[in-house]
Amino acid sequence: MTSPDPGRDDAAGSTAERADAQARTVRQIREDPDLIRLRRAVRECSVRSGMSLIEQTKFMTAASELARNTLVHGGGGQVEIIELHRPGADTGERGIRLVFTDQGPGIADATQAMTDGYTASGGLGLGLSGARRLVEEFDLRTTLGSGTTVIITSWAHSGRPSRGTVPHDSNAGYSGATGSRWGNACG
Repeated sequence: MTSPDPGRDDAAGSTAERADAQARTVRQIREDPDLIRLRRAVRECSVRSGMSLIEQTKFMTAASELARNTLVHGGGGQVEIIELHRPGADTGERGIRLVFTDQGPGIADATQAMTDGYTASGGLGLGLSGARRLVEEFDLRTTLGSGTTVIITSWAHSGRPSRGTVPHDSNAGYSGATGSRWGNACG
């Protein structure tokens, strides 16, 4: 199967409606602190997109699981964070797409790996299948010996910036303002 352009809405498991990528950023996943930085970036982006607190929590949980899998099972890799805008009635709908890529060993049996209870590392076996349930769009592509790509997308159903706050990161100099940086790359 060929890999789609993550900014397009075709084979990546996206809805048939056109969604334009507004901003992109790539983060490396090499060590545990990268997971914390990624969670902060996804939180900031999900707030800016207008996701409700429940939508934010679901998306961040899925992102955390997939980032951990990228690190543990793929030996590290990267995630591309893409802010999306799907034109619509009033202001349109905003969302986030994450593209996790590693060059690890790949998944021998993707169907089995997506089954609840399957674990390759002694965990609860809810990783991939749980992440799939938490997002609106999920696409898994893997090749033995070449690595794995997982693409997830979720949309803010309110279409407006969230009233929540972004956790302050003193290293980034970000004051916690919300919804004011439309069009900027997350992270």
